Amino acid sequence: MHPEAPSLRIAVWQAASTPRDVAANLASLDDAARRAAADGAELLVAPEMYLTGYNIGADIARLAAERPLERAREIARRRGIALVAGGPEPLGEATSAIANAAWLVDDRGEVLARHRKIQLFGDLDRVHFVPGDAPVTLARFRGFTIALLICFDVEYPETVRAAALDGADLIAVPTAQMAPFSFVNEHLIRTRAWESSVYVAYANQVGTDGDFDYVGRSVIADPLGAHLAEAGPDGAELLTARIDRARIAEARRQNTYLSEVRRELFAPRATP
Repeated sequence: MHPEAPSLRIAVWQAASTPRDVAANLASLDDAARRAAADGAELLVAPEMYLTGYNIGADIARLAAERPLERAREIARRRGIALVAGGPEPLGEATSAIANAAWLVDDRGEVLARHRKIQLFGDLDRVHFVPGDAPVTLARFRGFTIALLICFDVEYPETVRAAALDGADLIAVPTAQMAPFSFVNEHLIRTRAWESSVYVAYANQVGTDGDFDYVGRSVIADPLGAHLAEAGPDGAELLTARIDRARIAEARRQNTYLSEVRRELFAPRATP
C-alpha cells in the first residue's frame, strides 16, 4: 500500500511457543507470517518472548546468545510483511544484562524500533531481565505511528497515554498473559484503546507452560473501545483487522481526553 494510505491491515497471532527451541519457533513464526501475508496483512504481531519461550528460567542467557530477534529479520524480508517479534535481547558485549524485548521489523527486514519491557512482572522477569528505560518506543510504518509495549507495560494507563500524546496510532503488544488475569484481555485492553483513542493489538501466548496457564483471548481493539477481532482461550489463532485513520479521528472527536488533559498538572514531582 501507499505510505500514506488511509488504512493498514494488521494481524495478531495467538500461539504457544516451544520452550527453548528457537529453530522450531522461528519455523512457526515463518508459517504464520506466510499465512498473514497471504491474507493481505502488512504487519504481524507475535506473542511475548515467542522466539525462545517465556518461562525458561536459567536458559534465557544461553538462548539470548543465539540472538533470535536478529534471526526474525529474515522472515520479515522473505515473506514481505512487517513483524513485531518478542525475545531476549543481550545488551552488549561488555555486560551480561538481558532485556525482555520486542522489535518492530519492516517488510524489508530493517529494524524500525526496539522496545525493552519497562514494567517487569514477577520473579521471572525481575531475576532474569533488566528493565528498559524508554517509556515510549515509536516508529513509522506505511504512514502510521506504531508504539511498542510488552505485556505488563500496557496495564499502566501512563504508558499508553504517553504513546498517544507522542502521536501513536497503534499500540502493538506482545504478551504472555496468564490465569487468573483474563479480565485484562477482555476488558482492560479495550479501555486502554478507548481512553487514549488508539488501536491496540494484543498478541498472547496460549496453553500451559510449567506453572503458567496462559489465557489466550488475544484481541485487536479499536479507538472507540470495540473488539475488531478476538481469539478464544485455547488454541492457535490468526486474527486480522484493518486499522483506519478516519476511525482514529472520529474517536478523538468523540473523546477529547488527549486534547483536554491538563498535562501541566501532572508533571513529574520531586521525591520528598
